[in-house]
Amino acid sequence: MSFSLGIDLGTSNSACAVHRFDAPAPELVEIQQVTAPHQIAKQKTLPSALYLPLAEESEALRPPWKEPAPGVIGQYARNHGALIPDRLVTSAKSWLSNLHVDPKTDVLPWNAEAEEKVSAFEASRRYLQHIRQSFLTSEAEAGPPGSLIKGTIVVTVPASFEEGARNLTLEAAHAAGLGEVVLLEEPQAAFYAWIAHAEGDWRKQVSPGDLVLVCDVGGGTADFSMILVSEIAGELALERISVGEHLLLGGDNMDLALAHSLNAQLEETGKSLDHWQFLALIHACNRAKVQLFAEPSLDQVKISVPSRGSSLFAKTVSLELERTLLEAVVLEGFLPMTAPDDLPSETGGAGLQELGLPYANDPVISKHLARFLTRSLMNVRASEDLREKVGPQRDLENAGLLMPDKVLFNGGVFNAAPVRQRVVDLLNSWTDEEVKDLQGAQPDLAVAQGAAIYGRNRATGEGLRIQAGTARSYYIGLQTSMPAVPGFKPPIKALCVVPQGMEEGSEWVLEDQEFGLVTGKPVDFRFFSSAVRSGDIAGQIVPNAVKELEESGQLEVTLPPAAGFPEGQPIPVQINPVVTELGNLELWMKHPATEQRWKVEFQVRAE
Repeated sequence: MSFSLGIDLGTSNSACAVHRFDAPAPELVEIQQVTAPHQIAKQKTLPSALYLPLAEESEALRPPWKEPAPGVIGQYARNHGALIPDRLVTSAKSWLSNLHVDPKTDVLPWNAEAEEKVSAFEASRRYLQHIRQSFLTSEAEAGPPGSLIKGTIVVTVPASFEEGARNLTLEAAHAAGLGEVVLLEEPQAAFYAWIAHAEGDWRKQVSPGDLVLVCDVGGGTADFSMILVSEIAGELALERISVGEHLLLGGDNMDLALAHSLNAQLEETGKSLDHWQFLALIHACNRAKVQLFAEPSLDQVKISVPSRGSSLFAKTVSLELERTLLEAVVLEGFLPMTAPDDLPSETGGAGLQELGLPYANDPVISKHLARFLTRSLMNVRASEDLREKVGPQRDLENAGLLMPDKVLFNGGVFNAAPVRQRVVDLLNSWTDEEVKDLQGAQPDLAVAQGAAIYGRNRATGEGLRIQAGTARSYYIGLQTSMPAVPGFKPPIKALCVVPQGMEEGSEWVLEDQEFGLVTGKPVDFRFFSSAVRSGDIAGQIVPNAVKELEESGQLEVTLPPAAGFPEGQPIPVQINPVVTELGNLELWMKHPATEQRWKVEFQVRAE
């Protein structure tokens, strides 16, 4: 291996970085993309947007590698597609993890009337293929034709991604021609990038015993992770001890809220915007938000919304985004100074809801952060090992939250200094100890760079590695063995097959206990998981799975019959879970006498 390629496959924007093993640091790879008809440019990021062009548009929208354009990806796709939303695919990453829609079914653009549609899986594959082809094209332009054979490829995913979305990302990368890629959680990638950027100074900013909150809020998602800094043989070591839930809540929500606020002001004057103008207003609010946060001396930024026809306005509509409104919406609306026990609303909303992305019901990021710190404390309390590592400097019994000592920011939202400061102020209002912002972070491009650094460390065996493993514990349902009783349905037990933190490249076999596997006829498997039961060990049985765990999916399958056994008769098997080197889970059932094995796919998607 001679280089590592890190790919940040983002919800709103993607990025790429390469770390050549003879270079001291990674470098960003500018991604070639269509910016206008017959116009190509290199950009630091690739908007994760796919525009499905009309037949007459395709020739003018060919990518640099001169292949036909079944779909245009990047800047032009996002900007032009906003005017024709029935042909614009966005948020494919969020649809990839949607538990209620098959990610391989052509449903995007969602609710569009256009006949041409693609799946979330296909859109993700095309994004990754575009990045691959752009990298190889740039390599060929700089010298001999490029190749991925000598490269380690790392693709990042949210720490909160469930197992199904992780496996789909691996599959999409393989289908895009990237080969067998390695997955890395985005908060970990941001931490690797911060260490490299801070150079030797990072050891002065953190100490053994510190808990570091990685707070990642991008365009479409919010992701939280907690990393413990410890000391082993005089050297600092890192361990990821908690991950948050997958939240569809981020900068896009803020832009939409600003657009609604300005539109309300406009309607008070007796004017209104059509659908297309409102979309343009959302994009304009994003640009104005960035400018106001970047330039503290400005009190307002002018916004122009062009008219698409003569029926509403004869000319452009002019508005102003004032700093007072920006702070009221973004800081007070999404990041208010809430109490530590003020958690997100648990109400389910209306009984009948429109199908679509499972957006967070509560837009207040402050409350979701409090919930994450509450659940992190539960997770630490559940494990004697974590208690010993975290407890000496903290009162775990009387605390309500697992408070961090430091916070590392990641995601485009945190390019704004006032937003970072608000989170620091919020955390400090929840504790008597000072929570400090780690200096030297690069919120918007760190993940791709960190992925490239991790790939180099992994390939060479050098550098620091964050101990992580699986983010959750995984379980499979067990039917209780007991006499039938009228009117009583025995509870479903659950067997822990993958304990939280099980490392890549590891497996185990429960040799001292056998279970009955039914083959040759249709059967059901139920799957469960938990992010707060770090103390469960492989082989542990949870008495009441439905009450104590989160049910993640169900599988109906007919396994091939076992030789020498009648169909439908349970045969004795041992459980053999595997976490592969690439980070995906496999569950095998082994008949000890014959060594015959059956692979049962983990199901983490609702039917």
